[in-house]
Amino acid sequence: MNNKFSEEMLFSLRESVKNEMGEKRYFHTLEVEKMAARLGEIYAPSEISMLRAAALLHDITKERTTEEHIAICENAGEVVSLGDRRAPKMFHSRTAALVIPAKYPEFATPEIITAVRYHTTGRANMALAEKIIYLADYIDMSRKYGDCVALRDFFFDFDFENADEKGKIRHLNDTLIMSYNLTIKGLLEENKHIAETTFEARNYLILEE
Repeated sequence: MNNKFSEEMLFSLRESVKNEMGEKRYFHTLEVEKMAARLGEIYAPSEISMLRAAALLHDITKERTTEEHIAICENAGEVVSLGDRRAPKMFHSRTAALVIPAKYPEFATPEIITAVRYHTTGRANMALAEKIIYLADYIDMSRKYGDCVALRDFFFDFDFENADEKGKIRHLNDTLIMSYNLTIKGLLEENKHIAETTFEARNYLILEE
């Protein structure tokens, strides 16, 4: 895919999503956009505008209520399970992906929708864009939590300049495995529900090694 979204389109999108969230969330969103572009320079230079658009859209429903999330899913004909209800923080990636086609049709590409849909939980056999948006959200510079800082340091403490493409992808996958381990460990310690897709995402990469 070529960089098909112009700076004017991205500027307009940036201004629009600002109305969907509070100041702190908007700052985070802008930082994710920057990190997505940075990762894109390493892994997908021809797709940077798409990655930036996905980053801008990834949290557009983050501040909706649980009831609103459930309504969006049910109106789209999607089943809301008990597990979904017990992990309300997971809803926003799903509902953001569902509202993009109606609210932002010019950005409703399959790549953007799936990148937004799985940016929180991950899934098995993720596309490159999905991996980049997932990681950008985890390690953007607004993240100060210990696990996020550790993962960011791990990722960038790598000799990208002297690595071949296979080595770069292997490092990306190793970073994702580390992120899933950190996420699962944290949720276990808090005795919280863990999305099945997160286990599947981790195990898929482990078996790829």
